[in-house]
Amino acid sequence: MNVLLTGAGGQLGGDLIDALVAAGHQVVATDLAPRADTVGVRWRALDVTDAAAVDATLADERPELVFHLAAILSAAGERAPERCYAVNQTGTWNLLEASRRHGVGRFLFTSSIAVYGPDLPDPTPEDVALAPGTMYGVTKASGELLCAYYRKRHGLDCRGVRFPGLISASLPGGGSSDYALFMYVDGVRVGRYEAFCRPDTRIPLMYMPDGVRALLELAAAPRDGLTRTVYNIAGFSPRADEIAADVGRVVPGVAFSYAPDPLRQGILDSWPRALDDAAARADWGWRPRYDLAAMTDDLVPRVRAMVAADGPLGH
Repeated sequence: MNVLLTGAGGQLGGDLIDALVAAGHQVVATDLAPRADTVGVRWRALDVTDAAAVDATLADERPELVFHLAAILSAAGERAPERCYAVNQTGTWNLLEASRRHGVGRFLFTSSIAVYGPDLPDPTPEDVALAPGTMYGVTKASGELLCAYYRKRHGLDCRGVRFPGLISASLPGGGSSDYALFMYVDGVRVGRYEAFCRPDTRIPLMYMPDGVRALLELAAAPRDGLTRTVYNIAGFSPRADEIAADVGRVVPGVAFSYAPDPLRQGILDSWPRALDDAAARADWGWRPRYDLAAMTDDLVPRVRAMVAADGPLGH
């Protein structure tokens, strides 16, 4: 298939591109800055807030499948809410409109647990009132509604997932779940990390290979078997101190401490502690493959390789 990704330079994009190319697809990857093409991948510069540029890109490329990944994440979005709204809200509108006009066969939207508010059932199902407390969450909730609207009003096959916090061998990108990733990255590269959350903080998390697989499985699922536009997908929900202990299991001598940041701790406390993903399991056979220990065993060697290749990196 001819597949187009927006925001492909982010944490999720690289792993998704690799999986798509390995499956034999031709990928057009877009980001704010162009990159050198590689086998199976052509890069284009694209600002999703530029409606004319979005339309021209889809008119040129005629993708059969679009993965819309471009977004400003939660903590970064609170520092720049106007930019967050423009990228996440207007950008999604622009992509949906261009997809409608140019006959995109399938549109995959990436949402997040940030659409939820506090004091919800545990585990949290899809069908509860959404009361997001960040601009990121507001725009993701609105994006879900836009996808449902375009599916009903225009027949665009729009489908999406609500991701937990995603963990991979990469540098954190401005999300409130970054404390979990920093435990691995800084635990390996400097042997210590002071988390910006309490040790008892618990949110849903997912290892990136499961996240990529969820997107690919949902993209391939027959439409007539899907009962929803957007699905919860669950991985595991450890406390911060449980993550620290598991990193310590494979990184001897690593030291962790905690200095909660009021802004980010407030965001974390507003999110669910676990997700109910029964609909994804029933409709398209979703099952996570990684728990905390399996992720740690696979991730730490990858982080070590990343640090060895890049040298000590700041954050």
